[in-house]
Amino acid sequence: MKVAIVGLGLMGGSLALSLKKLDFIESIVGSDHNKIHQQEAIMLGLVDEIVEFEDVKNYDVIFLAIPVDGIIRALESLTDIKKSTTVIDLGSTKTKIIASIPPSIRENFVAAHPMTGTENFGPSAAIENLYKDKAVVLCDIERSGELQADIAKKIFSSLEMKKYFMSAKSHDRHAAFISHMPHAISYSLANTVMNQENKHNILALAAGGFRSMSRLAKSSANMWEDIFRQNRENLLEAIELFENELTILKGHIQNEEWEEVHKNIEAGNRLHDILD
Repeated sequence: MKVAIVGLGLMGGSLALSLKKLDFIESIVGSDHNKIHQQEAIMLGLVDEIVEFEDVKNYDVIFLAIPVDGIIRALESLTDIKKSTTVIDLGSTKTKIIASIPPSIRENFVAAHPMTGTENFGPSAAIENLYKDKAVVLCDIERSGELQADIAKKIFSSLEMKKYFMSAKSHDRHAAFISHMPHAISYSLANTVMNQENKHNILALAAGGFRSMSRLAKSSANMWEDIFRQNRENLLEAIELFENELTILKGHIQNEEWEEVHKNIEAGNRLHDILD
């Protein structure tokens, strides 16, 4: 099986490292509009060679590991691929991407979202085993061709990922709460501190709590602007519900209702009864 990866940043580069370990993958090439990324990907040995986007159409499997708006544009240029080709996107949103698939290649397409990543980006951010033991959501898989669905399942299973199946609509709402809203909060937290006159003194005291909560604020502005735009309605709902919870806690603190503050904290503690 010959694979082409469009986008050689964290997700695409890490995918290349993992795919190299699979015995049924014959070769891996990469395509990236960023010349520096191309050079880094070759230097780091992420892919066998760099090809032009037009050339990825000659490969059995095409992974789209690029920002979500870029995925939509890429699909418009892939209408002449072979019937046997499998196109898998790794985008963080799904509804608008799926709605934008040209009908002639709908069966070629598998909508996937690996629930993994770091705050870093670019080829140098690629790490081995980024995908191992992580969840991958496959959306509206029944609308993909049988061959394409089987290939996607085989690849993600071989990467030792846990597969989940749901509609694009359900995925986007869930992702708003567990991924997109946390990024929005992290950016806002970072900006709150950066807008203070004595920010350097404040940050000198930064320890684990602040660093953990602000870590996501390092994430790519280009990528996350696209995600926020595509999942706007779900993200706004999640932010509003978060604001309601913060307002409740703020009110208890203002009114010195410490027993209620204690209950609020304990309620939050229960999240890790599920996660741990």
